[in-house]
Amino acid sequence: MQSMTSDIHGMSCGGCVGGVKRALEKVDGVSDVAVSLTPGQASLSADASLASAGQIVAAITKLGYHAKLRSAETMGASA
Repeated sequence: MQSMTSDIHGMSCGGCVGGVKRALEKVDGVSDVAVSLTPGQASLSADASLASAGQIVAAITKLGYHAKLRSAETMGASA
């Protein structure tokens, strides 16, 4: 699993936040989605074998917002 954060520009209300959250939750392999109007970002966990950074950004831009992946960190698994 990877932890990802994306900056999102163009959201202006709670409806925008809800729409982005729902769109991201529909991407296969994405979980733990949190979207914030201020500062305009989304944080989520993604299974890299199912969801690419491009698919995540595309889900946001399809709604008409500008998205840029800020960070992606691999979450370590215990052996």
